[in-house]
Amino acid sequence: MSDPAAVIDDLRAESDELDRLVAGLSDEEWGTATPAAGWTVAHQIAHLAWTDEVALVAATSPGAFAQEVEKAVAEPDTFVDRAAEAGARRPPADLLAHWRTGRDRLRQILGDAPPGARFPWYGPPMSAMSMATARLMETWAHGQDVADALGVVREPTARLRHVAHIGVRARDYAYLVRGIEPPKEQFRVELTGPGGELWTWGPEDAPGGPGGEGRGRVTGPALDFCLLVTQRAHRDDLAVRAEGADADRWLDIAQAFAGPAGTGRAPKGD
Repeated sequence: MSDPAAVIDDLRAESDELDRLVAGLSDEEWGTATPAAGWTVAHQIAHLAWTDEVALVAATSPGAFAQEVEKAVAEPDTFVDRAAEAGARRPPADLLAHWRTGRDRLRQILGDAPPGARFPWYGPPMSAMSMATARLMETWAHGQDVADALGVVREPTARLRHVAHIGVRARDYAYLVRGIEPPKEQFRVELTGPGGELWTWGPEDAPGGPGGEGRGRVTGPALDFCLLVTQRAHRDDLAVRAEGADADRWLDIAQAFAGPAGTGRAPKGD
């Protein structure tokens, strides 16, 4: 994952797939409720459009982005919902055009960024490739909400590797945002991609240890891991497994996104 252009191309493909899902919807269908409480399909697309817009500000005007961070600090529990609500009130055709323009512009800015450039964000500053990966992750996650709302089953693609990657990299953040000290040693993560390929992160010699102590190991289908770290499904409904007490705890709190700790989704049986 060392080629920013490849990640940006995958971001385009992920966005285009979601675009095809919503482009033919009627105005009434844009109002369909999604699994995110209080959010319709329109809210989901409005959120993506708003986040692209804020990312553009971060990439082009760090001073102006600092003001956006101040807004988030002042309203940590409401600023995301307020932006989504404002965007969702736009006519669907206008909202869709706005999202298309913003995401195209952001991809251009990220593609033209000089090597080593870093942009401020709500968490640590990000490189162009990291920001593109984060945008792909969020596009996939909110696209999952839209697909679930519309009763569409999406075919998993190799782009899930980007989502899984940011989920693994965000491990310590998931602890810190909850006021928990992260484990000092890294876990081994082994995921099976959509084509049966094995994707791995972390040291090979990371067993759970006797009594569940020591470094941990996480295994399972890449799709299930991505649903877990984006909090689009409850752990009980997924085939992701942990060896070791620390790894087991991580699966209960994992999140791939910046911001406050999410509440996640309830198990399907609830």
